[in-house]
Amino acid sequence: MGTGAAVTPSPVSDLRTFVEKQSGQHIFDCYQCGKCSAGCPVDYAMDLGPRQIMRYIQMGLKKEVMQSTTIWLCVSCETCSSRCPAKIDIAKIMESLRILASVEGSVPAEKKVNLFHREFLNAVERYGRAHEFSLSAAYVMKTRDFSGMGLGRAMFSKGKLVIMPPKVSGASEVKRIFAASRSMAGAGAPVAKAEVKH
Repeated sequence: MGTGAAVTPSPVSDLRTFVEKQSGQHIFDCYQCGKCSAGCPVDYAMDLGPRQIMRYIQMGLKKEVMQSTTIWLCVSCETCSSRCPAKIDIAKIMESLRILASVEGSVPAEKKVNLFHREFLNAVERYGRAHEFSLSAAYVMKTRDFSGMGLGRAMFSKGKLVIMPPKVSGASEVKRIFAASRSMAGAGAPVAKAEVKH
């Protein structure tokens, strides 16, 4: 996001309309205090902090928002949401931006993030919780990126990475949640129709 280029804010924004409809949050309730960015554990890695994303949505800067790494690096920890004095669920807004990117077929700024998200959810559905070994193995095999193997060995030797997933009570309920979510998605329930113009 270069600072030299002129931007034209839009008081009426299709982006803001979509995000508000999808998330149920009021974008203009944000008064830019910065508590979200100050508390975000991954703000250091983002090109735009959560506060900036909120401002860009207010200004209708869709291209800048959708091309940022922020919506893909957000880990949905909800620290931003819990710190917000205006009670805005910023994590929900980030999720709505990822949904918009998916609906529009946007290429994520973080190139392999879709694969990581998919494999993470596959592991949760299969085992009832995240299982780091199977997640890592699937991700490495599909990306052919073996650069983290040394870290994997170190984690394994310290007992931080276990080969067999632990038994989890409630795993069958988790599978039912995934099945219900798929049937709702098939009916179009969770995702608002993309009414955002390019």
